[in-house]
Amino acid sequence: MKRPTRILVVGGGYVGLYAAHRLQHTLRRELRRGDAEITVVSPAPYMTYQPFLPEAAAGNISPRHVVVPLRRVLDRCRFIAGEATGADPERRTVTVRTLASREEEDAEPLRLDYDHLVLAPGSISRTLPVPGLAEHGIGFKTIEEAIGLRNHVLEQLDIASSTRDSAVRDAALTFVFVGGGYAGVEALAELEDMGRFACRYYHNIRPAELKWILVEATDRILPEVGEQMGQYALRELRARGIDVRLNTRLESCEGRTAVLSDGSRHPTRTLVWTTGVKANPVLRDFGLPLDDAGRLRCTTALRVEGNDHVWSAGDAAAVPDLTAERPGTLCAPNAQHALRQGRHIADNIAATLHGKPVADYRHRHAGSVASLGLHKGVARVYGRRLKGIPAWFLHRTYHLSRLPTFNRKARVAAEWTLAGLFKREIVSLGSLEHPRAEFEVAAGAERRRP
Repeated sequence: MKRPTRILVVGGGYVGLYAAHRLQHTLRRELRRGDAEITVVSPAPYMTYQPFLPEAAAGNISPRHVVVPLRRVLDRCRFIAGEATGADPERRTVTVRTLASREEEDAEPLRLDYDHLVLAPGSISRTLPVPGLAEHGIGFKTIEEAIGLRNHVLEQLDIASSTRDSAVRDAALTFVFVGGGYAGVEALAELEDMGRFACRYYHNIRPAELKWILVEATDRILPEVGEQMGQYALRELRARGIDVRLNTRLESCEGRTAVLSDGSRHPTRTLVWTTGVKANPVLRDFGLPLDDAGRLRCTTALRVEGNDHVWSAGDAAAVPDLTAERPGTLCAPNAQHALRQGRHIADNIAATLHGKPVADYRHRHAGSVASLGLHKGVARVYGRRLKGIPAWFLHRTYHLSRLPTFNRKARVAAEWTLAGLFKREIVSLGSLEHPRAEFEVAAGAERRRP
């Protein structure tokens, strides 16, 4: 009996989701006959649509609508909740640590065989050895971090409103964001909008008392939208009272005090780190060629160099950009490339199974859009520059069109419509981070009772 072709997808982000989704459609006949099987391995059972994280943090979108459930979307694939920890390219096996094995000390890792492997474990936050960063910094890469940051900001308003200590109040109302790229600027802009709105419900806090600081090590913000639009964004942020500090670095945040390279010191209870990402370090354990940045070296067909049965794309891969004017340029690690590369990998795998030649990946960068808060934005698309409401509308329209599944699109569109009719919620659910805290206190008190 002929063994089915085994396709293993590691990672449930843009590349993993779009590759598996395209494969289950392209190979639907093979899957139905049992001639092929697709397995997806991911630590989380959902894909996070990261461009909507700032809006989720500000309460414009419900968190559950920013994530795409993998089991539901990839209904013809086998899904395993776990983390790939290594591979043997010669034997074509991948080692996986499942959720169950984490609970068992002596559990044997799961080993999966493959005929074609799609490696897309994504990236992690790129951090620096800044004193105090690990203890006090807040990331902004996952939906959990976005919702945690929203709760944290609203909690600071509660602290400031209820204290008579001016030092505690000032620190609670100071918000420092490090990194002037998409994540930092959009997160700060959306949360500043939310904070200003929330102040109307605090009798003793004025919006002008909130201090928002953006720290950027280079001489510009939002380089992706071009110099002219970056300058516009800078003027807009500063006009809103946001303190943008260029050519400045965070040197320390020990003792809840942000010390900057310009010599200034800012006591703060909120330090958000958004200085970019780096390839997942687990790639070092896969026995595959890496570049200096720890990414998989890939061909223009998205194969890993020297391995015809291993494919990669997105943040984990160094893919040559065939549309660039300068030779040796790599595709930018952004969502625009990642989702197209995921689909392209699926098409190339299907072509290989059907005995057809693979195609090189080629996509000319269409442009960039960024939100600066409600009804504010900047964009540069196909050489045209937009700002204000048109750019903000384009930002929402584009990302809504890229959001997987009609179900998610409809839910997000409905929320935006309702948001225009009703006021946004400003409730902090900080207990979500430690849901058992109250029970643990109660149980402890019960044990101490004589």
